[in-house]
Amino acid sequence: MATMDAETAEAVKSGFLAAVPFARTLGVEFVELDHDRAVLRLPDTPQHHNHLSGPHAGAMFTLAESASGAIVIGAFNDQLDRAVPLAVKAEIHYHKLAMGDITAEARLTRSAADIVAELDAGQRPEFGVDIDLRTEDGTTTGSMTVVWTLRPNQK
Repeated sequence: MATMDAETAEAVKSGFLAAVPFARTLGVEFVELDHDRAVLRLPDTPQHHNHLSGPHAGAMFTLAESASGAIVIGAFNDQLDRAVPLAVKAEIHYHKLAMGDITAEARLTRSAADIVAELDAGQRPEFGVDIDLRTEDGTTTGSMTVVWTLRPNQK
């Protein structure tokens, strides 16, 4: 898939942060965004800590779910005039204690072309987004899968 041009990437980033106030509240930042990959960061701040001085599980969930939403918007921004992306379900695993800034890297589990083909065929496609949560040194501290759908707009 072609690389997302800078203008589209900036529009997706600003649109996402405008539409998701909770991500803004937590201070979620974009690190990378393309059609097939999104990386977001949750800066370490005491207001978001748990009882072990690491990021609260809810903050990590929000970071991962936000990264999944960013890749969905990035991959399907040319389909948003005919379908609404909706999260269907999510499952998260916390592997080890996270400390410091956390990044979430999200990737589609299927090709965007296959998903759009289902939409073109009149179906309501469902697809997964896998997310890895990591500390700044690259240690994986959690993983999440969010299942999304593209709900066709009502005519």
